Amino acid sequence: MSPPKEPDSPRSAKASKNYRLQQNPLLAKAAKAPQEAPVEGKGRSRPRAERDSKRGPRSRTHATVELVVIIAVAIGLALLIQAFVVKPYKIPSGSMEPTLKVGQRVLVSRIGMHFGGPKVGAIMVFHPPKEAGNEVCGPQPHMVAPGGSACAVGTEEEDTSNNFIKRVVAGPGDTLYIKEGHAYRNGKRESDPYIRPCVSRQPTCNFPVAITIPPGHWFMMGDNRGNSDDSRFWGSVPINWIIGEAFFTYWPPDRIGFL
Repeated sequence: MSPPKEPDSPRSAKASKNYRLQQNPLLAKAAKAPQEAPVEGKGRSRPRAERDSKRGPRSRTHATVELVVIIAVAIGLALLIQAFVVKPYKIPSGSMEPTLKVGQRVLVSRIGMHFGGPKVGAIMVFHPPKEAGNEVCGPQPHMVAPGGSACAVGTEEEDTSNNFIKRVVAGPGDTLYIKEGHAYRNGKRESDPYIRPCVSRQPTCNFPVAITIPPGHWFMMGDNRGNSDDSRFWGSVPINWIIGEAFFTYWPPDRIGFL
């Protein structure tokens, strides 16, 4: 019976390990190589900093072009919306009080003008005749006298530099006369709870002689009947001068709502 083997000493174990490593050169080389901690980006892909540095200028150019395109599209859409759908306006005078006050802002729909004319009672934005500021009636330039008939037709030239906002009180073919600031269309007085009435016997509020609105024209009056420069003095408005209908007010906050 052979005597039991003594356990290998640490020194002999190490020597044995070194012997095995010497027998396998690859293992020996791997054992001598220092162990490195994992590095992000090592292997098949390049480090992120290297990738960014190589494609950075192109990426920045692409982002800039994309931003410019987005801004251009946004501006284009805004212009198209204002040209064909909705446009904001600021009230410049008190001629539409108490409905609309000076400085109040409204939205005007242009869609309806592409599908038909305005309706009586609607608040419209339009270009006035060229001589509206001088209260000149047409087609032969003259001034109307209170107590007679209102101006049926204005001068033929459109003032595209100005925008007026008034209420439609009569349309093509309607007969109209005005008494104490109230419009009588086809013999019937308009329902006008929205107006600021004229002062009693105010001359500019009375045009008792009836007129007939020409084809394709609309007669406009301000709700502030005693203080409005409107169709009474410079005539009805051709449909192609009308921009659109005011339908919503968004400023000031305490007056937000539909008109």
